[in-house]
Amino acid sequence: MFLGISSSEQWASVEPVDKGWSADKKYFIRTVTGEQLLLRVSDIEGYDAKKEEYEIIEKYAKLGFPMSIPIEFGVCNEGQSVYMLLAWVEGTDLETVLPTLSEREQYLLGRQAGEILKKIHAIPLDAEDVPTKTKKEKKLYQLSLYEACDLRIPDDAIAVRYVKENIDQIWKKPAVYMHGDYHPGNLIYQSDGTIGVIDFNRWEVGDPYEEFYKLESFGIECSIPYSVGQIDAYFDEDVPMDFWMANAVYVAHASLFSIKWAEKFGQPDIDNMTTRAKRALVNYDGFRCIIPAWYADNTQKYRKLIEE
Repeated sequence: MFLGISSSEQWASVEPVDKGWSADKKYFIRTVTGEQLLLRVSDIEGYDAKKEEYEIIEKYAKLGFPMSIPIEFGVCNEGQSVYMLLAWVEGTDLETVLPTLSEREQYLLGRQAGEILKKIHAIPLDAEDVPTKTKKEKKLYQLSLYEACDLRIPDDAIAVRYVKENIDQIWKKPAVYMHGDYHPGNLIYQSDGTIGVIDFNRWEVGDPYEEFYKLESFGIECSIPYSVGQIDAYFDEDVPMDFWMANAVYVAHASLFSIKWAEKFGQPDIDNMTTRAKRALVNYDGFRCIIPAWYADNTQKYRKLIEE
């Protein structure tokens, strides 16, 4: 598989990395000089998409925050595979660390994550990357797939109706480059207390507000202070109402469609997504509220923690 990667002659060890949902084969590399790298290998059919991904990672790498810095890109495995070699971000998954820290520390890490996300979204879009259509039709189609499946949850009708009636609240902002899967599972807590960003393989160009709906699932599961902090810092403590309106649509949609999406992974993942959907219905009071309870009930408390 590694034939064609010239730098492989300098590798001392290669270990598979199983974490994540990506179809890429991932490996932790240690070179003879002690350098630590991440190798991602995928089928050659995805060459164009992977080249585009590598180029967008190069854009992000110029922003100055710790991340998987791009090192090398090319074809290997006798022309059957495409690879990218990235710097390894040393540390511990943030989702693992957050529950062990104080609320103040969690909130500050969330603020750090919000500042990084704001930098990513501020990159000027290349003219050829400006999207010609929104994802509204895609979201409604995905919702219809959920409606037609046999995995529907009780009391979901109000969330279904909310998405359909408010779909025009999304994609009102100018499109931006996105990380695409921004949550504590794709962030690394480094020994100096800074956050490193990994896994850019779901990057896209789109509505900046879509970047936040995963706080409702993966964010608040490990830390509500972190989730509040990410929003506070991104918006400089002045969160606009149009964000909450769009975010509620994204949360309602994702809460339901994620159940259908999880079907191919088996019952445990279906159960996890079902639990998250039911929790979202509670946090948004059946989508009668657009600001979730976990934010509305806590933001002033956490802000005061950093004032003391």
